[in-house]
Amino acid sequence: MRPELNESVEAQSLAEQGMQAASNVEEMPSLSWEMLLSRVKHALGTSAPYLALIGLVGSLLVWWLLSEVIKAPLWEKVPGPVAVASEWFSRHPTFGMSIFTADYYMHIWKSCWRVLQAFTLATVLGVPLGLFMGWSKVFKDYSFPVFETLRPIPMLSWVPLAILMFPGREASVIYVTFLGAFFATTLNTLLGVESIDEVYFRAARCLGSSQRQIFFRIILPGALPFIFTGLQISIGYSWFCLVAGEMIAGEFGLGYLIWNAYMTVEYPVLVIAMITLGFLGWFSSALVRLAGRRLMQWQVREIA
Repeated sequence: MRPELNESVEAQSLAEQGMQAASNVEEMPSLSWEMLLSRVKHALGTSAPYLALIGLVGSLLVWWLLSEVIKAPLWEKVPGPVAVASEWFSRHPTFGMSIFTADYYMHIWKSCWRVLQAFTLATVLGVPLGLFMGWSKVFKDYSFPVFETLRPIPMLSWVPLAILMFPGREASVIYVTFLGAFFATTLNTLLGVESIDEVYFRAARCLGSSQRQIFFRIILPGALPFIFTGLQISIGYSWFCLVAGEMIAGEFGLGYLIWNAYMTVEYPVLVIAMITLGFLGWFSSALVRLAGRRLMQWQVREIA
């Protein structure tokens, strides 16, 4: 074949490959939407969403009966779902807090930002600490007694100390929020490393693996399921500790809103803030679970 003809064939082949790649890029959004629609159809084909809806409606019905119809003992002062919804979705709320007011979203933003900072810091510090404690017995012997001494101390006990340690209110709230997430993340990471079978370590050493290879190829992947379980627990602890910190040292946020609503007898606002916290906690835990599934696609799961 002549050189000119050979170059022409190669150029045509490269052009066809480029056109094919471009068409693949154009098809990617449609494929992603098809995958999303197929997952939605699959989810709707199962009983899970309908059972969740029944549970939600049943809980609202029980709440309505106890607080507004029967007025059962311990529930007579609790605002019912009708009163809460009337305040929550009103354009002119009685107590000035609804989905149409800017202050409501300011409180949400402040709480979310604090939890994000505390959770990120707890993950960055807690995961390596748990990995090293599980990897090195000497390091664990030094650090674990101190860790176990501090872990049972209630978060509310840390609030006065946090106020003394940090000059600003914001730092003290983030510090208290960080502590709850840090202990849960570290402990679950440590349990994850200790759950790895010793056979894998012996096999790796027999094959000549270095300590660095053992750490990144055995310890880290083997502990990932426990790490993400710990992260789901720690994000819940973050919200729990955040409310405690905001109630005492906060100036904005959902925890502050709950306490302020209680002190000013704005009980519908109190319930609104509590439900909002529940939804935010559920959503943040779902994001952690989604990230875990993405990073652990190698796991084999049995579907009953």
